[in-house]
Amino acid sequence: MSAQLIKPATITGFPEYLPEERILEQQMLDKIRAVFESHGFCSIETPVVEKLEVLLSKSADTNKEMYVLGRLQAEEKEEAKMGLRYDLTVPFARYVAQHENDLVFPFKRYQMQPCWRGERPKLGRYRQFTQCDVDIVAREKLALEYDALIPAVVCEAWQKIGFENIVLQISNRKILAGFAEGLGIEKVGDTLRILDKLKKIGSDGVREMLTELNLSTKQIDACLKIAEINTTDLSFADKVHALGVQNETLELGLNELTECVKLYASLCKVPYCVDMSLVRGFDYYTGTTYEVQLVGTDFADSIGGGGRYDNLASTMTKSKLPGVGMSMGISRALGVALKLGLMTTGAKSPTEVLVVNVEGADKTKMLDVAEKLRMRGIKTEVYLEGGKLAKQLKYANDKKIPYVWFDIDNMVKNMETGDQQVADPNSWLPQK
Repeated sequence: MSAQLIKPATITGFPEYLPEERILEQQMLDKIRAVFESHGFCSIETPVVEKLEVLLSKSADTNKEMYVLGRLQAEEKEEAKMGLRYDLTVPFARYVAQHENDLVFPFKRYQMQPCWRGERPKLGRYRQFTQCDVDIVAREKLALEYDALIPAVVCEAWQKIGFENIVLQISNRKILAGFAEGLGIEKVGDTLRILDKLKKIGSDGVREMLTELNLSTKQIDACLKIAEINTTDLSFADKVHALGVQNETLELGLNELTECVKLYASLCKVPYCVDMSLVRGFDYYTGTTYEVQLVGTDFADSIGGGGRYDNLASTMTKSKLPGVGMSMGISRALGVALKLGLMTTGAKSPTEVLVVNVEGADKTKMLDVAEKLRMRGIKTEVYLEGGKLAKQLKYANDKKIPYVWFDIDNMVKNMETGDQQVADPNSWLPQK
């Protein structure tokens, strides 16, 4: 009696790429890596698993989406103590706190790894996703200039991988926090999280949620007015001042944002938009906040974001370690780009040359040709099993291998143009 076959299928929200899609993702990651390293950022990796006390230390909402880790057959039932990381920033905080005596500050790092969140999957939103983070952390004090450098580097990376139509949305959390304090609002954090939902639920939805916090009509009206300020120049400060609220934190945020936007504009040509409703959901952001949006598409979610944090590792070290960073949502961007036709896949293999096995071919010579090509950095595959030439050429076409090599007479064929030429494996180069 045969066992019942299991229907093969991936779990919703966990992407699984075909070879041509994976090649595209790898090319994106390689280009991003080159941009980060050109600006002096070092690569690190952290374990996929962290202690729950670390993961839960920075945001009240993360326990709703976190995957915990445990053995299927534990000897005795026990509470989960470990979880899969939901972002790269909190594990990075633990990393810096643990290794601060071994690092050189300001520490500039990038990290390219998967994360996991128990979200409802949709286009651009997955349960497993690859992020590329770039951060700068210092001891005691981190210059405001880095708040402008980080988005400039990230926007450069987006453009390098083909996302030209983007805009940087930028704000400063101190502005809304100071504004709320100036209005006499007690639940400042809750108020900011609600205002951050303005684009998703609209002013009526925000008004309803703020009413549930027992804010007065006057307070709610004022909060909506500031959250709706949206400019592409420095006029945001005058618009905020026109609302008549005075507060030291508010003024500090306006000054920081003005200086940051000025410097960013001198570093990067990607347009910016000052959006006062931009708070970002995690509690650890304390100053400048960012998101990157696609322009000219129906995709409304951001493809990346981040911000300034004054002391992210405060629960793990007595040292003050302020930093600023951004994340690039690579899985989100790739999924959206393929769905909307912003990117197209190419070859199904990295192979540049296929050495075919025609009748009478010397396999030793075939392998020798292939090795000579590989030694010179040319990705080469050998069709060892032989058979009809038409079958081998179809294999090359199906995988979009650009060149086929015949070892009998050292003839190389360009599969796109059909041109053939005699070539020397010690000197021949493929046309890029």
